[in-house]
Amino acid sequence: MLTKKQFELLLFINERLKETGVSPSFDEMKEALNLKSKSGIHRLITALEERGFIKRLAHRARALDVIKLPDSMSTSLAAPSRATTLPPAVNDDRSVCVPVMGRIAAGTPIEALQEEVNQISVPMEMMRSGEHYALEVHGDSMIDAGIFDGDTAIIQSGNTAENGEIIVALVEGHEATLKRLRRKGEMIALEAANASFETRIFRSDQVRVQGRLVGLIRKY
Repeated sequence: MLTKKQFELLLFINERLKETGVSPSFDEMKEALNLKSKSGIHRLITALEERGFIKRLAHRARALDVIKLPDSMSTSLAAPSRATTLPPAVNDDRSVCVPVMGRIAAGTPIEALQEEVNQISVPMEMMRSGEHYALEVHGDSMIDAGIFDGDTAIIQSGNTAENGEIIVALVEGHEATLKRLRRKGEMIALEAANASFETRIFRSDQVRVQGRLVGLIRKY
C-alpha cells in the first residue's frame, strides 16, 4: 500500500518518462507535489524503491525507472494524461492510506507534532478534498462530541474553518489541541465538549487552524 504522496510521485515520474524519456528533476518533483523541501522527495523515492515500484539507474543523473504501478491502476505502465486527476493511494478494499502524525490532546494541549509516526487505512467515504492526516486522541475533553481517548481523528488539512467546527488548533506556535472553534470578535474560543474542562480564550493571532475533523476511527 502506498501513501497518497508516494502514489502521486510514482505517477508523475511515470508520466514524465513516457513524455520525454527522462525522469523529472528533484525540483520538478518537489513543485509537482507541492512539497517545501527536497528531503521529502528523497524519502518518497526511497520508499518507492524499497517497495519495488521504481529503481535508480547507477552512474546516471536523473535516472529513475518505473518497474510497476499499483494493482489498483492499469497493469500496463501507460501514464495518465495531464488532464487526469490523480486519486489518493487506495487499496483493494476502497480505503485510503493517510499518515498518522502522532497524538493530539483532547484536554490540555500537548506539544505540536511534526513527524509521521505511522500510517492508517481510512474508508474513502470518510475523505474530503485535499490533503488528510490522522492523529491519535489523548484525553477526554471532547467526550460529549463522541470523541474518546484512544480514538484516531481523521483531519482534513487546512488553515480555515467555520464557526462551530472541531479543529486541530496550534496554540502560540507550539501546542496542539483538538477543540471546537468559536470566534468572538477579535478573540478565539477553543471550546471543550466536557463540562469538566473550561473554554480557553485566545487572541486570534495566538491560534492557527491546522485542519478540521472529518471522521473518527475507533478500535474495540
